[in-house]
Formats: sequence, structure tokens, C-alpha cells
Amino acid sequence: MDDENKTSDSDGSKKNSLFGKNKFKITKINAADILFKLKNFFFNKLRINAADTLSLFQKNSKAMIFTFVSAFILMIFSAGVVFFAVVQGQEKVMVPDVTGQTLADALIEMQEKELYPKIRLRYSERPGDAGKILEQNPGAGMIVKAGRRISLVVSKGVVIDHIEDYKGLILDDVRMQLQTLFAGSANPLIVLADPVYKADVSSPGVILEQNPAPGTVITEPVTLNLIVSRGPEFENTRVPNIIGKNVKEMLEIMQTSKIVFDFTSHIAKANETPGTVVQQQTFDKEFLPNYSRVSAEFAFPEAGGDEFVFGILSETLTNYPYPVPVRIEVQSPETEPYTLIAFNHPGGNFTAPYELAKGSVLVLYVVEKERSRTTVK
Repeated sequence: MDDENKTSDSDGSKKNSLFGKNKFKITKINAADILFKLKNFFFNKLRINAADTLSLFQKNSKAMIFTFVSAFILMIFSAGVVFFAVVQGQEKVMVPDVTGQTLADALIEMQEKELYPKIRLRYSERPGDAGKILEQNPGAGMIVKAGRRISLVVSKGVVIDHIEDYKGLILDDVRMQLQTLFAGSANPLIVLADPVYKADVSSPGVILEQNPAPGTVITEPVTLNLIVSRGPEFENTRVPNIIGKNVKEMLEIMQTSKIVFDFTSHIAKANETPGTVVQQQTFDKEFLPNYSRVSAEFAFPEAGGDEFVFGILSETLTNYPYPVPVRIEVQSPETEPYTLIAFNHPGGNFTAPYELAKGSVLVLYVVEKERSRTTVK
């Protein structure tokens, strides 16, 4: 038994010596040796390489300097080539003449020159120009770089390509419509001739007939001839009795009657009522044709220091073929502007009585256009 125990102890001691603390001690010594050897190896290797490199540089210094200088010169040369290539830019081309061509043909020709369009549309004055080039910028023959944008003005066609139906419309409205339609045009497609007037049951100024007929295609500038109503020739008006009427009453009659009154005035006499009509032209018949003229005379008070002033506004208008709307507006710093009277007048001699404060301004409008200004004094 003792021998067996000794044998066991002996075996255990061997195992401890192989795998125990002695084992770890041997392992540590070996690792340290390995690290030390690696460190010395790399350090010596690096020192050898540095020494070799320095030795190699000393032996070939001239060749290496030449190489560096050559590379630098080559780099400078390459940079110069690139710089001048950029500065020189794209190829230069001549701008073709594309005016009068269709847009498609113009684009093809410009594409061949490597030019690009910048398109703007507008109406033209000549029929048949739709889709054609009207203007270009830069002009034909100019030398530009390829890739340049060329401004092209392309026709949208004419503003109107046929005669419209103007029958039944008012002449002034048609005239304004045509003026607006061809505003700024040197050669308008439709020129309005002086209209021919005739008596008709239609209201004055209404278009009765036209030539060319509605729907006529416009291929060149045309002259539009119109026949316009002068109003019913057979209509007559009763001549009102205006003796004794004051200014306010007279203004009301003028707005409702189709008689044109030509007023004059004088300083009221002792037997006359100031500010009233004292004389009137008389006729053998009760009715007169519309817009016949009747003379009348006011008796006004003598001018003094009164705040209000009596007077007659007098103007010479164009003789119109039919009565046109006229209006007198009163402007005063003390009140808002207001209409004194509004009625139709055939033109020629125009008179209207007034009784207004001093400093008031009478503004005469004919067809809503200011004709004159008169200050009451």
C-alpha cells in the first residue's frame, strides 16, 4: 500500500511539473523571447532599409532630380493646354437667315449650325404668316459661338381672319372695337370707311348693312362700308311753351324734349322776372321734326355780390349725323361732383343755362369724353 501511494505521489508530482506552475513559467519566458526577437528584427530591418534608401538616393540624385523637374514641366504644359482649350471655347458659326421660313425649317437649319432658338410669339399683320419667322436676333450673317441662343419672333397669324357680322351693333362700339383690335398696327386689316346714314325705325347709330358680307375671308387689308340708321325720320316733337320757366325747370325740359334750344340772355328789365325765359321762337305748327332748333332768351339779374351766378354755357360742337349723348358735370370744392344735365344733342351750337355758386367748374362731356371746362365767375 505504501508503495502504491508513493507511486501515486510520484506521478502527481510529474504532472504538476509538466502542467502546473513550472509550465506557466516556461511559457512566459518563451513569449518574451519571441517579442524581443521580433522587435529587434523589425528595427534592424527598418534601419537597413533607411540606410539603403539614403545610399540609393546619393548614388542616383541627379537622375531623380531630372525626373522631378521633367514631371513638373509636363504638368505645367498640360495645364496650359487645358487652359487655352477652355478659353478658346466652342467653334464659331455664321447665323443663317431664317426670316420668312416656317418654324420647322428654321429649327432644322439652326440645328445644323448648332444654334438654339429662343421663341416669342406675336400676331402679324399679313394673312398667311402664321407659323413663320418674322424677326431674328442676332441677324443673318453674324458670327457667333456654336451653342448660342437665337431669338426668333414667330407669327401667331392675324388677329382676325374674317369679316364679322356688325349688323345691329352700334357704330361707335364697332369703331372702338376695331381701334382696340388693331392698336399699334401700321397697316390694320380692316379700315372703316365713312358710314352712310339713312332714315330708319332703328335707333340712331345702329348698323343696318355692311360690305363685305359677314364671314368674308380676309386675305389682304379691306375697307368696311357701313350703312347706319339716322333714326325715324317721320317722328316729330311737340314744341313746349317755355315762357316764364326758370333755370331749373328749363334744364328738366331739355332732358326730356327732343327740341334743341339755342339760348341767349340779357339783363332783366323792370317788367321781367329775373332768371326766367322771357322770349321764345314761335312756329305756325305745333309739331316739329326731332331735334329742330328753337331760339329762347333768358332775363338774368344784374351781376352783383350774390353768391350765386346766372349764365349760359356755350360751345360749338361737331355736327353729328345723329344725336349723341352730352353731359354737364358740376365740380365744386364744397360739394361732390354731380351731373347738372344729360341729354342727346345733334352738335353744332350748344347752349345750356345755369345758376351756380361762384368758383364752380362746368365740365362738358360729349360721348363721355371731356370737351371743355368753364369756371363760374
